Amino acid sequence: MPTPQPGILQPLPPLSRYLVFALEPDTDVAAGLKALVELVDGDATVAGIGEATLSAIGRSVPGLRPFPPLAGPGVSIPSTPAALWLWLRGDDRGELLLRGRHLEQALAPAFRLVETWDGFKHGSGRDLTGYEDGTENPEGDEAVAAAIAADGTSLVAVQRWEHNFSRFEAMQPEERDHCIGRRRSDNEELDDAPESAHVKRTAQESFDPEAFVVRRSMPWADASAAGLMFVAFGHSLDAFEAQMRRMVGLDDGIVDALFRFTRPLSGAYFWCPPVKGGKLQLPR
Repeated sequence: MPTPQPGILQPLPPLSRYLVFALEPDTDVAAGLKALVELVDGDATVAGIGEATLSAIGRSVPGLRPFPPLAGPGVSIPSTPAALWLWLRGDDRGELLLRGRHLEQALAPAFRLVETWDGFKHGSGRDLTGYEDGTENPEGDEAVAAAIAADGTSLVAVQRWEHNFSRFEAMQPEERDHCIGRRRSDNEELDDAPESAHVKRTAQESFDPEAFVVRRSMPWADASAAGLMFVAFGHSLDAFEAQMRRMVGLDDGIVDALFRFTRPLSGAYFWCPPVKGGKLQLPR
């Protein structure tokens, strides 16, 4: 019986490498997917397949749809679809680099690598601002119910957020806490946080129906910028979209205070097929 890709529900690794691919026209997509099946086990490497790839082989997946561009007062959420997303998990940066190169070569010419980002665990699992990330993540059976569909598949929303550290550092400590809705010192939720606080904007139990997702986000950095690679798995995409709509103020006109110091640069949805015997189970 197919089961979820195990890396989805495992704890965060010390290091990650994210590979984003586009489809090359007039190539054998089926051959590229065959190579993917041979190399990706869903554990050390988690695979997400984009709508364009499924369409190229004449298939569709229930619930998978284009990532919606959203806009609210002074803020916007971009849509940057891709054909394939790979999340390489490990603890050795050199091994991740070499594994990524091997995958890039094996998936060509059908899939062309367009972006590579390195992620890492910061402290006990904190964002680079120092705040704990994913505090309200469901666990155990609740995580399975939130992230995994009955057939072992999952859908994932991936966004790369870039932080404006100068703007964040210019805030007073209390002002930062009110942006998040928690104290950075002890991660306690603030009763007097404003309605714009991120915690209040995205409280998963406050939606109808409840909007639970399983977050597997990690900080990223390159030579010139840094931020958070936001990764959220769900049995559907509805919960993620409900949270994003509220964050940009489409529900009540209140924009999430997070946008005061960070913005998303990308946004895409992918289908994460189940595995059987350590191999991805793709549509025939």
